[in-house]
Amino acid sequence: MTAVNLADVLGPARENGTAVAGLVVLGWEDAVAFVQAAEETGLAIILQAGPGCRAHTPVPILGKMFRYLADNARVPVACHIDHGYSVDECLEGIDNGFTSVMYDGSKLPISENIKTTAQIVKTAQAAGVSVEGEVGFVGYAEGAASATTSPDEAARFADESGADALAISIGNVHLKTEKTTGIDFNALAAIERVTDLPLVLHGGSGIPVDIRKRLARETQVCKFNIGTELRMAFGQALHKSTRQNPDTFDRISLLKPTIAPVKEITMEVIRAIGDPNC
Repeated sequence: MTAVNLADVLGPARENGTAVAGLVVLGWEDAVAFVQAAEETGLAIILQAGPGCRAHTPVPILGKMFRYLADNARVPVACHIDHGYSVDECLEGIDNGFTSVMYDGSKLPISENIKTTAQIVKTAQAAGVSVEGEVGFVGYAEGAASATTSPDEAARFADESGADALAISIGNVHLKTEKTTGIDFNALAAIERVTDLPLVLHGGSGIPVDIRKRLARETQVCKFNIGTELRMAFGQALHKSTRQNPDTFDRISLLKPTIAPVKEITMEVIRAIGDPNC
């Protein structure tokens, strides 16, 4: 199956009352685990290359890796640049086979955010690439505090940017290692009253599974970014591998055993939001 863009997977999810997981990739093993999980469940996924991943591995390499996996998968797989903070970062993704990019102008004045996003959209659309934007600011655990998305700014962004999806801040927080109950459904409803764009929640690992299900079934939220809980599963599997094989020094022998356990937790994650029968 050929790689798809963000609009290709979010549209059906929105219609079906489900959501798609944007899975944060850091290397080959977790990317393989994510695609295996998607194929076993029959559900679409989004492979995401965030700033940390891109700092570790060059985008041209990531693009080829993501596209190889997506183009050979038996289910729809989108290849996404997450948190591109500049036009150049987004264009690099487009030029290297990514089917979707996120321009993160959330720290900018809304007019500048809209203007730059619209600039990227123009180039992306010509290449068949989707664009995600962000309004408001999603904070970080033990880091910068969040700023809740303004409905007025969300409406302006939706009307003027041309973006395919909108990431919002309604109590979700990046890098949470424990589940919280901080989602502000009133803030979400106010945003939904003024825009029809598919909505995205970053910091999905900090949202309890039952809340994720509710959001997927009952709201315009149809993409959850999931990273921390999958990295934790990878780390636990790697620690187990090194404990059980203290004399092993070959990286392939140490890393290969992480694929199966990461696949299992990923299946749980994507079924909960992507299977309407779960």
